[in-house]
Amino acid sequence: MSFDFPKKTEDSAFNRDKFLLRQKHLAISEKYYVWDEQQNNILYIERPAHFLRNLFASLVGIVAGLIAAGIFTTLLISIAESSQDEAVRDFLTAVGVLGFIVVLCLVAIPLSLFLSAKRHVTIYRDDSKQQPLVEILQEEKFQFPYANYSIKGSQGQLLAKLRKNYLYDLFRKQWRCTAADGTILCTIKEDELILALLRRLFGPFFGILRTNFVIYSGKTERVMVGEFNRKFTLLDRYVLDMTADTNRLIDRRIAVAIGVMLDTGERR
Repeated sequence: MSFDFPKKTEDSAFNRDKFLLRQKHLAISEKYYVWDEQQNNILYIERPAHFLRNLFASLVGIVAGLIAAGIFTTLLISIAESSQDEAVRDFLTAVGVLGFIVVLCLVAIPLSLFLSAKRHVTIYRDDSKQQPLVEILQEEKFQFPYANYSIKGSQGQLLAKLRKNYLYDLFRKQWRCTAADGTILCTIKEDELILALLRRLFGPFFGILRTNFVIYSGKTERVMVGEFNRKFTLLDRYVLDMTADTNRLIDRRIAVAIGVMLDTGERR
């Protein structure tokens, strides 16, 4: 592999192999505390929801869509009523009604996305949020079929890129992480294909089929370097375990970024 990561990172919080993530509940924004194995707080992660701005964007999009759709439908029905041919009138009226929905979607959705805020993720030293260590930047507002994120260090340097294809979710969730030089650093997949298919049929099934992920080196499933597992608790708690990455091929800043995106990026 042509891209080598340093053995030590810029903050001692990342110089370990296990990270315990606990999501804070009853919060509009997504917030996580990260513990070490002794359950000491070592990091704080936040992904703002931008609730008011995104609500405003949705309302503006819907209102603009309703106005545009209303004008389109009114004009088409007016033309239909002026026609002498009853079949033409019926056809244009039907097109006007159906067109209302189409125009509403074509105007409301793009405008809402344009006005909405991207939901970046920031990893801080603690919940005072005075010292940002890593940023995960959402690259596009419209995330289908691909979702792309850039992982950057505290100085703004590019550490890696994350990419997800939502079409893969039909069978088995998957992410791909590339290093700053474009080398495929790792591939992250649901733990087992058969379990993934069972989850599609039965959901989490009271926590028995909770979604876990395996991190593989490169683009194949030959070498496992880490795991991201949801613990069987009432609250959302996760374990990012990178002990299999004995050569520390994956910068632990990138590993923690991957871990949090496997939760918030999967809307779990």
